[in-house]
Formats: sequence, structure tokens, C-alpha cells
Amino acid sequence: MTQQERIVASETHVFKTVFPNTTNHHDTLFGGMAMQMMDETAFITATRFCRKKLVTVSSDRIDFELPIPAGTFIELVGKVVHVGNSSIKVQVDIFIEQMYAEGRTKAVSGTFSLVAIGDDKKPIAILD
Repeated sequence: MTQQERIVASETHVFKTVFPNTTNHHDTLFGGMAMQMMDETAFITATRFCRKKLVTVSSDRIDFELPIPAGTFIELVGKVVHVGNSSIKVQVDIFIEQMYAEGRTKAVSGTFSLVAIGDDKKPIAILD
């Protein structure tokens, strides 16, 4: 499988419902909760790409463009955007979808860097 085929095959879509226990006093999704879900989606995406043990080493700028209200669905979409020797970058976007209306809107976007590690916890090649 080529690198581009792996990128396409590893694109990850995760759907969640925004329940009140995940919201702040404004009745919108906690920023920290959004970042946790984004990191998990990045991890799943990167793992599906290389099938190696990975750890998150950084997150780049995360833009919170719109608040995410309680009572909505969200879709997190992870896509590999860069492959290095031992590291991989995954962009994760969060889209808001109303439960009872068509359409969706991008609300949050960010990039996460992960590194492949061996059993000794030291970096290894992403691709063999």
C-alpha cells in the first residue's frame, strides 16, 4: 500500500453527542473535553495509518471557531497531513450537526503530532 493510500484508508470519523455532563456554565462543550476527544481521534487516525505504538508529543494551534452547544451531535474527523521518519501529524476537525436539522458546520480545528515508539519507549520509524 502506498503512503497516499494509507492516508486515505486511515481517515477517521468519530461521532459523539454533546450531553450536559460535558458542558460548561455557558451550556457549551468544555474546551478541554474537545481537546481530549481531538487527541483521541488523532491517536486512532495515526495508529490506523502505521499500526505502531504511538504517543502524542504536541498539539499545534487549536482554533475554537464556534461554540458547541449541548444537545448537538459532533463529528471529529482525523486526517494524516504529514509523515516524518518517526513522527506523524494529524489534523482533527470538529463539526457540529443539529439533531433535528440537516447540515453541519466546522467548529474546531487543530493539529496533533505523535511519535512511534518501540518497546524501549524510544522513537522508531513510522513506516518500515
